[in-house]
Amino acid sequence: MCGPALLNGDDRARIAAFNATFRQVSVSPFGEDDEIGMLNLMDSESIQRVLSEADYGKIFDLAVDYFIGMPSFTGGGDLPFQQWMSHTPSGNIIDDPLRVGKPQNELVGYSGDCIAMYTHCGTHIDTLNHFGYRGQIWNGFSEKDHLGNRHWNVAGADKYPPIISRGVLIDVAALHGVDMLPESYGIGERDLNDALRHQGSSIRTGDVVMIRTGRMTMWPTPEYVTNEPGINREGAKFLAEAGAMVIGSDNLGVEQMPAADPENWEVVHTYLFSEAGVPILEVANLEELAVERVYEFAFVGACLRIRGATGSPIRPIAIPLRT
Repeated sequence: MCGPALLNGDDRARIAAFNATFRQVSVSPFGEDDEIGMLNLMDSESIQRVLSEADYGKIFDLAVDYFIGMPSFTGGGDLPFQQWMSHTPSGNIIDDPLRVGKPQNELVGYSGDCIAMYTHCGTHIDTLNHFGYRGQIWNGFSEKDHLGNRHWNVAGADKYPPIISRGVLIDVAALHGVDMLPESYGIGERDLNDALRHQGSSIRTGDVVMIRTGRMTMWPTPEYVTNEPGINREGAKFLAEAGAMVIGSDNLGVEQMPAADPENWEVVHTYLFSEAGVPILEVANLEELAVERVYEFAFVGACLRIRGATGSPIRPIAIPLRT
Protein backbone atom coordinates (compact mmCIF):
# COMPACT_ATOMS: atom_id res chain seq x y z
CA MET A 1 0.00 0.00 0.00
CA CYS A 2 1.27 3.48 -0.91
CA GLY A 3 0.59 6.68 1.00
CA PRO A 4 -0.57 6.79 4.63
CA ALA A 5 -1.71 3.52 6.17
CA LEU A 6 -5.31 3.31 7.32
CA LEU A 7 -5.57 4.23 10.99
CA ASN A 8 -7.65 2.40 13.54
CA GLY A 9 -9.41 4.09 16.46
CA ASP A 10 -6.52 3.51 18.87
CA ASP A 11 -4.04 5.11 16.48
CA ARG A 12 -6.25 8.14 15.93
CA ALA A 13 -6.68 8.63 19.68
CA ARG A 14 -2.90 8.81 20.11
CA ILE A 15 -2.29 11.31 17.30
CA ALA A 16 -2.66 14.85 18.61
CA ALA A 17 -3.12 16.33 15.14
CA PHE A 18 -6.66 14.92 14.94
CA ASN A 19 -7.76 17.02 17.91
CA ALA A 20 -5.73 20.14 17.11
CA THR A 21 -7.29 23.59 17.03
CA PHE A 22 -5.87 26.20 14.67
CA ARG A 23 -3.24 28.33 16.42
CA GLN A 24 -4.01 26.84 19.83
CA VAL A 25 -1.71 24.79 22.02
CA SER A 26 -2.87 21.17 22.19
CA VAL A 27 -3.35 19.03 25.27
CA SER A 28 -1.33 15.84 24.96
CA PRO A 29 -3.18 12.55 24.49
CA PHE A 30 -0.45 11.04 26.69
CA GLY A 31 -1.31 12.95 29.84
CA GLU A 32 -0.77 16.27 31.56
CA ASP A 33 2.90 15.58 32.33
CA ASP A 34 3.87 14.65 28.75
CA GLU A 35 6.90 16.56 27.42
CA ILE A 36 7.83 14.55 24.30
CA GLY A 37 4.63 14.45 22.26
CA MET A 38 4.48 11.93 19.43
CA LEU A 39 7.74 10.29 20.52
CA ASN A 40 5.41 8.37 22.85
CA LEU A 41 4.36 6.38 19.79
CA MET A 42 7.64 4.49 20.10
CA ASP A 43 7.64 1.47 22.40
CA SER A 44 9.62 -1.73 22.94
CA GLU A 45 7.48 -3.66 20.48
CA SER A 46 7.92 -1.11 17.67
CA ILE A 47 11.68 -0.94 18.32
CA GLN A 48 12.11 -4.71 18.27
CA ARG A 49 10.03 -4.99 15.10
CA VAL A 50 12.01 -2.47 13.05
CA LEU A 51 15.40 -3.72 14.23
CA SER A 52 14.42 -7.28 13.32
CA GLU A 53 13.60 -6.10 9.78
CA ALA A 54 16.87 -4.20 9.23
CA ASP A 55 19.59 -5.34 6.83
CA TYR A 56 22.87 -4.36 8.50
CA GLY A 57 24.99 -4.78 5.37
CA LYS A 58 25.16 -1.02 4.85
CA ILE A 59 24.54 1.93 7.13
CA PHE A 60 23.80 5.45 5.88
CA ASP A 61 25.02 8.43 7.93
CA LEU A 62 22.54 11.31 7.61
CA ALA A 63 24.59 13.93 9.50
CA VAL A 64 26.72 16.77 8.18
CA ASP A 65 30.14 17.79 9.48
CA TYR A 66 30.50 20.68 11.93
CA PHE A 67 33.08 23.26 10.91
CA ILE A 68 33.80 26.97 11.16
CA GLY A 69 31.87 28.85 8.49
CA MET A 70 29.16 26.22 8.10
CA PRO A 71 25.67 27.49 7.17
CA SER A 72 23.49 28.11 10.22
CA PHE A 73 20.91 30.51 11.63
CA THR A 74 23.27 33.47 11.90
CA GLY A 75 20.74 35.66 10.05
CA GLY A 76 18.73 35.80 13.27
CA GLY A 77 21.73 36.89 15.31
CA ASP A 78 22.50 33.42 16.64
CA LEU A 79 26.01 32.21 17.36
CA PRO A 80 27.83 30.58 14.43
CA PHE A 81 29.71 27.35 15.05
CA GLN A 82 33.04 28.12 16.73
CA GLN A 83 35.97 25.83 17.53
CA TRP A 84 39.32 26.65 19.08
CA MET A 85 42.28 24.87 20.60
CA SER A 86 42.56 25.06 24.38
CA HIS A 87 45.75 22.99 24.53
CA THR A 88 48.48 22.39 21.95
CA PRO A 89 51.67 20.34 22.38
CA SER A 90 53.97 23.32 21.76
CA GLY A 91 51.78 25.69 23.77
CA ASN A 92 51.93 23.39 26.78
CA ILE A 93 55.71 23.49 26.67
CA ILE A 94 55.65 27.30 26.74
CA ASP A 95 52.79 27.89 29.22
CA ASP A 96 52.98 24.72 31.35
CA PRO A 97 49.25 25.07 32.29
CA LEU A 98 49.21 21.85 34.36
CA ARG A 99 52.47 22.70 36.17
CA VAL A 100 54.11 19.40 35.26
CA GLY A 101 57.36 20.90 33.99
CA LYS A 102 59.05 21.17 30.63
CA PRO A 103 60.40 17.59 30.39
CA GLN A 104 56.92 16.09 30.78
CA ASN A 105 55.38 18.59 28.38
CA GLU A 106 58.03 17.69 25.80
CA LEU A 107 57.27 14.00 26.29
CA VAL A 108 53.46 14.18 26.35
CA GLY A 109 51.87 15.73 23.26
CA TYR A 110 48.57 16.98 24.65
CA SER A 111 45.87 18.56 22.40
CA GLY A 112 42.42 19.76 23.49
CA ASP A 113 39.75 21.96 21.97
CA CYS A 114 36.46 23.71 22.74
CA ILE A 115 33.32 24.48 20.77
CA ALA A 116 30.50 27.02 21.05
CA MET A 117 27.35 26.96 18.96
CA TYR A 118 23.65 27.64 18.67
CA THR A 119 21.83 24.43 19.63
CA HIS A 120 20.15 24.46 16.20
CA CYS A 121 23.39 24.17 14.27
CA GLY A 122 24.16 21.37 11.80
CA THR A 123 22.10 18.18 11.79
CA HIS A 124 19.87 18.62 14.81
CA ILE A 125 16.50 17.91 16.34
CA ASP A 126 14.09 20.55 17.62
CA THR A 127 12.28 20.02 20.90
CA LEU A 128 8.68 20.95 21.68
CA ASN A 129 9.65 24.04 23.71
CA HIS A 130 11.24 25.65 20.63
CA PHE A 131 8.07 27.39 19.41
CA GLY A 132 4.63 28.01 20.86
CA TYR A 133 1.66 30.35 20.82
CA ARG A 134 1.08 33.36 23.07
CA GLY A 135 3.47 32.34 25.85
CA GLN A 136 2.50 28.66 25.87
CA ILE A 137 4.09 25.55 24.39
CA TRP A 138 2.99 21.95 23.87
CA ASN A 139 0.59 20.51 26.45
CA GLY A 140 -0.14 23.90 28.01
CA PHE A 141 3.25 24.47 29.63
CA SER A 142 3.80 28.21 29.95
CA GLU A 143 6.69 30.60 29.82
CA LYS A 144 5.39 32.14 33.04
CA ASP A 145 5.57 28.90 35.01
CA HIS A 146 8.23 26.82 33.28
CA LEU A 147 10.95 29.05 31.80
CA GLY A 148 13.84 29.88 34.11
CA ASN A 149 16.80 32.23 33.69
CA ARG A 150 18.84 29.76 31.67
CA HIS A 151 16.49 27.27 30.06
CA TRP A 152 13.02 25.77 29.97
CA ASN A 153 12.37 23.35 32.81
CA VAL A 154 10.11 21.22 30.61
CA ALA A 155 10.14 19.63 27.14
CA GLY A 156 13.88 19.95 26.60
CA ALA A 157 16.38 17.76 24.79
CA ASP A 158 17.20 15.95 28.03
CA LYS A 159 13.71 14.42 27.95
CA TYR A 160 14.07 12.90 24.49
CA PRO A 161 14.77 9.17 24.42
CA PRO A 162 17.02 7.62 21.78
CA ILE A 163 14.87 7.34 18.65
CA ILE A 164 14.65 3.93 17.02
CA SER A 165 11.87 3.62 14.51
CA ARG A 166 10.87 2.82 10.98
CA GLY A 167 11.95 5.63 8.67
CA VAL A 168 10.57 6.75 5.32
CA LEU A 169 12.27 8.95 2.74
CA ILE A 170 9.88 11.00 0.59
CA ASP A 171 11.88 12.20 -2.40
CA VAL A 172 9.83 15.14 -3.69
CA ALA A 173 12.69 16.42 -5.87
CA ALA A 174 12.84 13.07 -7.70
CA LEU A 175 9.07 13.14 -8.21
CA HIS A 176 9.49 16.35 -10.19
CA GLY A 177 12.58 15.10 -12.01
CA VAL A 178 14.92 17.76 -10.61
CA ASP A 179 18.06 17.74 -8.51
CA MET A 180 16.58 20.44 -6.27
CA LEU A 181 13.14 21.99 -5.91
CA PRO A 182 12.80 25.68 -6.87
CA GLU A 183 13.41 28.34 -4.26
CA SER A 184 10.56 28.79 -1.76
CA TYR A 185 8.62 25.86 -3.24
CA GLY A 186 5.83 24.79 -0.89
CA ILE A 187 5.42 21.03 -0.50
CA GLY A 188 1.79 20.17 0.16
CA GLU A 189 -0.33 17.04 0.47
CA ARG A 190 -0.45 16.31 -3.25
CA ASP A 191 3.34 16.37 -3.61
CA LEU A 192 3.77 14.04 -0.65
CA ASN A 193 1.06 11.62 -1.75
CA ASP A 194 2.31 11.56 -5.34
CA ALA A 195 5.92 10.99 -4.22
CA LEU A 196 4.87 8.10 -1.98
CA ARG A 197 2.98 6.49 -4.86
CA HIS A 198 5.88 7.12 -7.23
CA GLN A 199 8.24 5.33 -4.84
CA GLY A 200 5.82 2.61 -3.78
CA SER A 201 6.20 3.67 -0.14
CA SER A 202 3.82 4.03 2.78
CA ILE A 203 3.69 5.90 6.08
CA ARG A 204 2.75 4.07 9.26
CA THR A 205 1.96 5.34 12.73
CA GLY A 206 5.18 6.14 14.57
CA ASP A 207 7.38 6.60 11.49
CA VAL A 208 10.24 9.07 11.17
CA VAL A 209 9.51 10.83 7.86
CA MET A 210 12.38 12.48 5.97
CA ILE A 211 11.62 14.82 3.07
CA ARG A 212 14.14 15.37 0.30
CA THR A 213 14.00 18.76 -1.43
CA GLY A 214 17.47 18.39 -2.95
CA ARG A 215 18.68 21.40 -0.95
CA MET A 216 21.65 19.43 0.34
CA THR A 217 23.16 19.67 -3.16
CA MET A 218 23.90 23.32 -2.24
CA TRP A 219 25.61 22.48 1.06
CA PRO A 220 27.72 24.21 2.37
CA THR A 221 27.33 27.35 0.24
CA PRO A 222 25.77 30.50 1.76
CA GLU A 223 22.81 30.09 -0.62
CA TYR A 224 21.78 26.97 1.28
CA VAL A 225 20.07 29.11 3.92
CA THR A 226 18.01 31.46 1.72
CA ASN A 227 14.50 31.02 0.26
CA GLU A 228 14.25 27.36 1.13
CA PRO A 229 11.81 24.94 -0.44
CA GLY A 230 10.01 22.89 2.20
CA ILE A 231 6.70 21.64 3.50
CA ASN A 232 3.86 24.07 4.03
CA ARG A 233 1.21 23.77 6.75
CA GLU A 234 -0.96 21.57 4.55
CA GLY A 235 1.94 19.16 4.00
CA ALA A 236 2.81 19.16 7.70
CA LYS A 237 -0.80 18.43 8.63
CA PHE A 238 -0.95 15.57 6.13
CA LEU A 239 2.15 13.94 7.65
CA ALA A 240 1.11 14.54 11.26
CA GLU A 241 -2.32 13.01 10.67
CA ALA A 242 -0.68 10.08 8.87
CA GLY A 243 1.05 9.27 12.17
CA ALA A 244 4.54 10.71 11.64
CA MET A 245 6.43 10.68 14.95
CA VAL A 246 9.26 12.94 13.70
CA ILE A 247 9.41 15.00 10.51
CA GLY A 248 12.78 15.89 9.03
CA SER A 249 14.26 17.35 5.88
CA ASP A 250 17.48 18.19 4.08
CA ASN A 251 17.04 21.95 4.34
CA LEU A 252 17.86 24.32 7.18
CA GLY A 253 14.37 24.71 8.61
CA VAL A 254 12.13 21.92 7.20
CA GLU A 255 9.47 24.36 6.07
CA GLN A 256 8.91 26.59 3.06
CA MET A 257 10.59 29.97 3.49
CA PRO A 258 9.45 32.64 3.38
CA ALA A 259 6.20 31.32 4.84
CA ALA A 260 3.03 31.67 2.78
CA ASP A 261 1.09 32.76 5.87
CA PRO A 262 1.31 36.58 6.19
CA GLU A 263 0.52 36.39 9.92
CA ASN A 264 2.96 33.65 10.96
CA TRP A 265 6.58 33.58 9.80
CA GLU A 266 7.10 30.06 11.19
CA VAL A 267 3.79 28.41 10.41
CA VAL A 268 5.00 24.78 10.20
CA HIS A 269 7.13 24.90 13.34
CA THR A 270 4.31 26.36 15.42
CA TYR A 271 1.81 23.86 14.02
CA LEU A 272 3.97 20.77 14.48
CA PHE A 273 5.23 21.61 17.96
CA SER A 274 2.27 23.32 19.56
CA GLU A 275 -0.71 21.71 17.86
CA ALA A 276 0.53 18.30 16.72
CA GLY A 277 3.34 17.51 19.19
CA VAL A 278 5.71 16.38 16.41
CA PRO A 279 9.46 17.09 16.75
CA ILE A 280 11.45 18.28 13.72
CA LEU A 281 14.84 17.13 12.43
CA GLU A 282 16.77 19.59 10.25
CA VAL A 283 19.84 19.60 7.96
CA ALA A 284 19.71 15.87 7.18
CA ASN A 285 21.96 14.62 4.40
CA LEU A 286 19.58 12.48 2.35
CA GLU A 287 21.53 12.40 -0.91
CA GLU A 288 23.04 8.92 -0.56
CA LEU A 289 19.68 7.43 0.41
CA ALA A 290 18.13 9.05 -2.67
CA VAL A 291 20.84 7.85 -5.05
CA GLU A 292 20.41 4.27 -3.87
CA ARG A 293 16.61 4.62 -3.68
CA VAL A 294 16.43 3.50 -0.07
CA TYR A 295 12.95 4.72 0.81
CA GLU A 296 12.19 2.63 3.90
CA PHE A 297 14.72 1.97 6.64
CA ALA A 298 15.38 1.62 10.34
CA PHE A 299 16.11 5.06 11.78
CA VAL A 300 18.43 5.32 14.78
CA GLY A 301 19.49 8.57 16.42
CA ALA A 302 20.01 10.17 19.81
CA CYS A 303 20.41 13.81 20.75
CA LEU A 304 22.57 15.25 23.51
CA ARG A 305 20.82 15.39 26.88
CA ILE A 306 21.15 19.15 27.30
CA ARG A 307 18.76 20.16 30.08
CA GLY A 308 15.88 22.27 28.85
CA ALA A 309 17.46 22.88 25.45
CA THR A 310 15.24 23.87 22.53
CA GLY A 311 17.34 21.74 20.21
CA SER A 312 20.34 19.45 20.09
CA PRO A 313 22.80 18.00 17.59
CA ILE A 314 21.87 14.49 16.51
CA ARG A 315 23.80 11.81 14.59
CA PRO A 316 21.05 9.95 12.72
CA ILE A 317 21.70 6.77 10.77
CA ALA A 318 19.51 4.81 8.37
CA ILE A 319 19.70 1.04 8.00
CA PRO A 320 17.82 -0.36 4.96
CA LEU A 321 15.01 -2.80 5.64
CA ARG A 322 15.15 -6.27 4.14
CA THR A 323 13.05 -6.58 1.00
